[in-house]
Amino acid sequence: MPPRTPRFATSDTPAPAAPLPWRWWLAAAVLALALVLQLILADRARLAGDAGWRPRLETVCGLLRCSLPAWHEPDAFRVTNREVRPHPTAPGALLVTTSFRNDARWAQAWPVMEVALHDIDGQALGLRRFAPLEYLGSPPSSPLIAPGQSASATLEILDPGKRAVAFTFDFH
Repeated sequence: MPPRTPRFATSDTPAPAAPLPWRWWLAAAVLALALVLQLILADRARLAGDAGWRPRLETVCGLLRCSLPAWHEPDAFRVTNREVRPHPTAPGALLVTTSFRNDARWAQAWPVMEVALHDIDGQALGLRRFAPLEYLGSPPSSPLIAPGQSASATLEILDPGKRAVAFTFDFH
């Protein structure tokens, strides 16, 4: 009978594992980076509305050939000139002319323009929203209005009478 090894000389614990090769660490890092990139691209529509994220997303989408929604900052439109007067050829109507400028940092879609007429107490007598086709008179030459670009609008609206003393413009 062969000699038996004493029980205290055998071990049930496995030998220490060899360290992972650097390729495994590189693969894990690449997969983690791919996951982060995928999460960013999946949420790019929301992130594109953030001024801090937009330049980064434009760079990434330029490389990956993906698209971003147009910048939307209606508060960046500024009225530079406005005038309301009686319509020269249509009795009971007003002719409203205005110019506005996109003061946003990026190009954005043409806004919907809201014109409201108010009485002396600030109460709205009438309000109407105009699509770009309505206030420009024809489809815009580009779907976006560039930063710093100005546009003119001419609108014909019904005259609400002598009670209207003020008007406002808002963009949506």
